[in-house]
Amino acid sequence: MDYEPPFLETYKRLLEENADDVDVSEKCESGEIPVVDLGRLSLDESEREECMREMTEAARTWGFFQVVNHGVSQETLQSLRCELIQVFRLSFANKSQHNFLNLPATTYRWGNPSATNFNQISWSEAFHMFLPDISMIQQHQTFRSTIEAFASVVAPLAERLVQILAQKLNIKFSYFQENCSAHSSFLRLNRYPQCPFPSKVFGLLPHTDSSFLTIVHQDHIGGLQLMKDGYWVGIKPNPQALVVNIGDLFQALSNDSYISVKHRVVAAEKEERFSMAYFYNPSKDAMIESPMTPPMYRKFTFQEYRKQTEKDVKETGDKVGLSRFLFVETYQEKF
Repeated sequence: MDYEPPFLETYKRLLEENADDVDVSEKCESGEIPVVDLGRLSLDESEREECMREMTEAARTWGFFQVVNHGVSQETLQSLRCELIQVFRLSFANKSQHNFLNLPATTYRWGNPSATNFNQISWSEAFHMFLPDISMIQQHQTFRSTIEAFASVVAPLAERLVQILAQKLNIKFSYFQENCSAHSSFLRLNRYPQCPFPSKVFGLLPHTDSSFLTIVHQDHIGGLQLMKDGYWVGIKPNPQALVVNIGDLFQALSNDSYISVKHRVVAAEKEERFSMAYFYNPSKDAMIESPMTPPMYRKFTFQEYRKQTEKDVKETGDKVGLSRFLFVETYQEKF
């Protein structure tokens, strides 16, 4: 299949040297993450308040929740999945050359070709695009229009959720309006191919998101798991729901009131999986500083956070994340 990235060829040495010693198939607990019905926001005041309370409680205790009656139609979601299948079926050479979509060179990504140890291997490929880039797609017009339809409804949904979460912490929504836009937020369209040894590698490595908020639609195959109380919990696919998770920036801005938790995607041997994710991000110069006192984290820009993350990943293989920005005094008290 000429559309598959060269996983086996690229990872061959690491697989031969380490495969017998590695097993990533940790026990996964079954659990239902909170489901929030956004339809209740249009009902009476008590229903609205209860809906918002459920959302903020989930953000505090899980870092994840699902939303139904979210305004993104099943037709849009199914159409996008069909378009993803067709585009990912293009040859690897075509995908990796980027010119077929007329998009920047960093748009298409796969696995980790520069992996130096087994813990850095991921079995997936993705198109990563900022919203303004979508208009640059010249070929595959149906693909473009379907992505635009998805973005046009998921972007205001993210703003709606952020507004509610911010309101409950007395954080002004104007902060997000001033710092977040279509130019800073992006889509990631994912494919997780069949993997011949799913107990040895991840579809996507355990990580937290460097966003304020992420909205994900996973297909009926599933595979998304989150860390809860020291255990991995599988998020059961719900065709009517979108998955929402808190990102690092919101944890910092909320002074740890909301939590950004590790999550991962497991690899599957017999079925491929598709998903779409929308990352609600600020501009690179946006200052992340909690209005709450005493602050857990020193203030930093999004660009500073990204540079530190890239440095840590390159040097240690791990993101490290928010602990780099804790105040020393707070860090000592916390640990």
